Amino acid sequence: MDLNRKTAFQVLFEIEKEDSYSNLTLNKFISENKPENPAFVRELVYGVLENKMLLDYYLNQLIPSGINKVKKKEKCFLRMGLYQILFMDSVPEYAAINETVNLAKKLCRGRETFINGVLRGYLKKKDGIKLPDDEKEALSIRYSFPIWIIDMWTMQYGEEKCEALLKASNERPHLSIRVNLMKKTPEMLKSRLESKGFKVASGKHSKRILYVEGSGLLDTDEYKQGMFSVQDEASALAADALDPEEGYFVIDVCAAPGGKSLAIAEAMNDKGQLYSCDIYEHKLKLISEQANRLGVSIVKPTLLDGIVGDTSLNGLADRVLVDAPCSGLGVIRRKPEIKYKENEDLRELVSIQAGILERASKYLKDNGVLVYSTCTVNKDENENQVRTFLKKNNNFELVEERQFLPTEGLDGFYVCKMIKRSN
Repeated sequence: MDLNRKTAFQVLFEIEKEDSYSNLTLNKFISENKPENPAFVRELVYGVLENKMLLDYYLNQLIPSGINKVKKKEKCFLRMGLYQILFMDSVPEYAAINETVNLAKKLCRGRETFINGVLRGYLKKKDGIKLPDDEKEALSIRYSFPIWIIDMWTMQYGEEKCEALLKASNERPHLSIRVNLMKKTPEMLKSRLESKGFKVASGKHSKRILYVEGSGLLDTDEYKQGMFSVQDEASALAADALDPEEGYFVIDVCAAPGGKSLAIAEAMNDKGQLYSCDIYEHKLKLISEQANRLGVSIVKPTLLDGIVGDTSLNGLADRVLVDAPCSGLGVIRRKPEIKYKENEDLRELVSIQAGILERASKYLKDNGVLVYSTCTVNKDENENQVRTFLKKNNNFELVEERQFLPTEGLDGFYVCKMIKRSN
């Protein structure tokens, strides 16, 4: 049995059934199955997820009853086969069909003839399948983005920037790591990794970020000894904006899985107090595990509801980070399934963000710094959210804000720094 394609199928089927996150599901099945070519598995899984609406549009033209009538298992096989035909130049068309059908014989018994017929039907009819004449609908299908995101980005950024965002959000991100400055300088770590065959480049905005190419990075002694963590540069910049110093009392309000908390602790040279708060206890364990690997001791994982808060912390903190729960539209290139979620809960999410931000602001001392960040590209969750907060809290002053975009080669990330003035 083709273990690479089997693993890809299992990942896609679980995501389809359970609405699970692609990165976690991929890691789980790759760890369990140990396929010989994990890169192929990731390419196939992410490719299908990134292009799901386009694939389904084509399949809809080939299936008389429509793709929506097809069961989940068959749907996953059809998408896998068609993606390979359309986008994977390394896979000949005949191999894409044959390998998909052979796997379907074992895992989708009785439906392999149907799957074979649809995929071969595409080869016969592909020249006659065109995108819709409506420009917006064609854009939606070409990039596999729902209309509501296109409408929002067009309104907020204009048509040209919107299409650039759609395209960039479907591109694969480069791997970046945050150097643990308590253990190594970026130059020292760069040299060590290059000596092991990795290709390494310096970060674009943050001095402690390196971009790394090569396989087996997390199996290195450098990782196991806590010399670095995997983190996107834009995410690291949220921690950098806090500008923490040794001896400070810092509160990270929505900390899990802990990347920014640990970046803050490293910047403080592990001296001071750092409360890493989250509403889910099992996520706090992840922070403790990574803190131990990195040699960080000041992080205190704390079970805390960001909206309810803890009044005993009022007026104590030198720095507060609110990395708020958000729609995640800035990290679609890492989790493509995000773009297919409904937008019905967006208004409620904005309300939750506002509540967390308001509550967290009470923790600050006078002249303390508050950083609000999200991993999304949506002004209602970002700039407009901050303007509303500042209007209600005139003792806070905007210092700087930046919306990083996927078009810059980073995750879409909003970072805003504010300072609390005495009344």
